[in-house]
Amino acid sequence: MSDDQGPDLTKGVPVTDLAEGAMLAGHVGEDQVLLARQGQDVFAVTASCSHYHGPLKDGLLDGDTVRCPWHHACFSLRTGEALHAPAIAPLDCWSVEQRDDRIFVTGRNEKAKPQPRVKIAGNAPGRIVIIGGGAAGYAAAEMLRRQKYDGSITMLSNDDAPPVDRPNLSKDYLAGSAQEDWIPLQPPEFYDDNRIDLRLQTNVESIDPKAHEVVLAGGSRMLYDRLLLATGAEPVRLPVPGADQPHVHLLRSFSDSRAIVAAAKEAKRAVVIGASFIGLEVAASLRARGVEVHVVAPEKRLMEKVLGPDMGDFVRKLHEEHGVVFHLEASVVGIDGKSVKLKSGESLSGDLIVTGVGVRPRIALAEKAGLTLDRGVVVNALLETSAPDIFAAGDIVRWPDPHSGQSIRVEHWVVAEQQGQAAAFSMLGDRKAYDAVPFFWSQHYDIPINYVGHAEKWDEIAIEGDIAAKDCLLRYKQGGRTLAVATIFRDVDSLKAEVAMERQRA
Repeated sequence: MSDDQGPDLTKGVPVTDLAEGAMLAGHVGEDQVLLARQGQDVFAVTASCSHYHGPLKDGLLDGDTVRCPWHHACFSLRTGEALHAPAIAPLDCWSVEQRDDRIFVTGRNEKAKPQPRVKIAGNAPGRIVIIGGGAAGYAAAEMLRRQKYDGSITMLSNDDAPPVDRPNLSKDYLAGSAQEDWIPLQPPEFYDDNRIDLRLQTNVESIDPKAHEVVLAGGSRMLYDRLLLATGAEPVRLPVPGADQPHVHLLRSFSDSRAIVAAAKEAKRAVVIGASFIGLEVAASLRARGVEVHVVAPEKRLMEKVLGPDMGDFVRKLHEEHGVVFHLEASVVGIDGKSVKLKSGESLSGDLIVTGVGVRPRIALAEKAGLTLDRGVVVNALLETSAPDIFAAGDIVRWPDPHSGQSIRVEHWVVAEQQGQAAAFSMLGDRKAYDAVPFFWSQHYDIPINYVGHAEKWDEIAIEGDIAAKDCLLRYKQGGRTLAVATIFRDVDSLKAEVAMERQRA
């Protein structure tokens, strides 16, 4: 084992090497292990996050938990349990002994295992149906089984693939740096092993709240005791002539990303229509494949409404340094073959055209069922809809956010997973309100942007550090109160901001 793997923890480390509130990474044989000390307690767990294997030693120790610096997963140091998505799998725990002035790790602690949070009562629902095969639906099904729920779980998905790691579809997979077998969230046998009846390419026609039935396309009916609506969002289709041609792509599903990858192998020039996070990530991924990229967008400044003018200018410059050509304050009026026609009269040619002009929540089923809507499906803090025994999670929901004091809807992967998990608890009768702080990350080449909180408007952006130097923290404030924080390469500060927002809510 090389020196960069840290000390051999079976041989012990001096107590003085592990200060109060500190972490130290070492190894036990071939296994990387993290030591963490809080007060008189010393914990030892797997050293890397179970999501994307981020180094936990570079994260944040908070009480008896540790948070990953990359995507804000949170783990219990006592049991290894994954407490916050996007991590699902737990960490291994290890036994620790202190002898005189040294700390030793002696082996795996098989007794330290995650335990169910909910005690399943005799009146637990016998049949749970989940409509949707995305982040929220998958996370709900997994958490139900993690809590030892023994009833039936049916997932109805109109996708042709099992739940996948959707953020990767516009990032590493599209760029060619992630293998295809990394993309499914679980291997196919997971669903059989956990008795999750996953039905792909299945369309739901309607929901009958009074009869507690789901009506499938074709007319067959399915009873439920609890129903989770997790239909997600769908890409907005560009409403111009020619947008339905085969070489004009949307990106939402695994098959969408595969199609763009296949087209990129032959394409010399791509036109990306829309400068959303997805659009810009697609641009970066295509540049990584050596494709010339032009981006067309109506705004004057990139990302200004979400990240503010300074960060927006940085993002534009970053992409331009990598060869992306922007056509801003421009709108597309038609696509004629491989020619994208702009309102100005200019034309851009592209072998590959990708549209990323936003998404809209898929609320048709909710509307047909008579659920209360407000630019999404309205839920309370338990993620209950206006109909008894129907819950909702993910991109479709508008929920009461305790931090901003507003009813909000966001389209973040981690939020969808966390809401799916929270809905699982609620469906089992656990009355704990959903109050997680929203988080998302966006990757542009080798630059990650982390964002915690939610700010639809602000009257001040306080900038710490230097955006151009890729070392910064931006606080989005309203009336002196921080509503959101964006960072570049300040991972611990981002985690501290998240914890501070959680404590404000508490």
